[in-house]
Amino acid sequence: MKKPTKPTSNPELRGPLDHDVRTQIVEAAEEYFSHYGYEKTTVSDLAKAIGFSKAYIYKFFGSKQAIGEVICSGRLGKIMKAVGVATSTAPSASERLRRMFRALVEAGSDLFFHERKLHDLAAAAAGAQWPSVRTYEGQVRQLIEQIIAEGRKSGEFERKTPLDETVNAILLVMHPYVNPLLLQHNLDFAAEATVQLSSLILRSLAP
Repeated sequence: MKKPTKPTSNPELRGPLDHDVRTQIVEAAEEYFSHYGYEKTTVSDLAKAIGFSKAYIYKFFGSKQAIGEVICSGRLGKIMKAVGVATSTAPSASERLRRMFRALVEAGSDLFFHERKLHDLAAAAAGAQWPSVRTYEGQVRQLIEQIIAEGRKSGEFERKTPLDETVNAILLVMHPYVNPLLLQHNLDFAAEATVQLSSLILRSLAP
């Protein structure tokens, strides 16, 4: 594992170099977590692996969770980026919703479950509702609201049901396949679910 380089004592260089060391610590931590798991790793383990003292790591991160937060935020950001790419060229709100659901499940599976040791990081984040998870859930909600508003404007979707109620219902249907704690138990049915549940949601939205 590559050892991060400590910054010099030059105060004029401290800001950029501190940022660089933080980045290197996060990269080293992600590699370590992917091999040994988040829950079983302590800051002492991490410090020993990358060649720093525990006290030095605490200069940059207040806890193991703080390091995990940066990793989790980056991973969830990649999921939303994949969703954005998948939905950007959708010809209609209906197709955009289908693509969104499928991309959320596929990207979530790829990023967290093809690297099994990172699953407990995702599970810890989801179970404790880390800020990165709340931000992610907020972004998903906002995207659903945008799609519903687009579909109502185009005449694809009904307009009688309050928007909040519609969005909440869709989130509940998607929850077992979007939440990392639940997705692990539904991977065998995920591909089929994204097709069938999307069709069910769209039928319920028909005017």
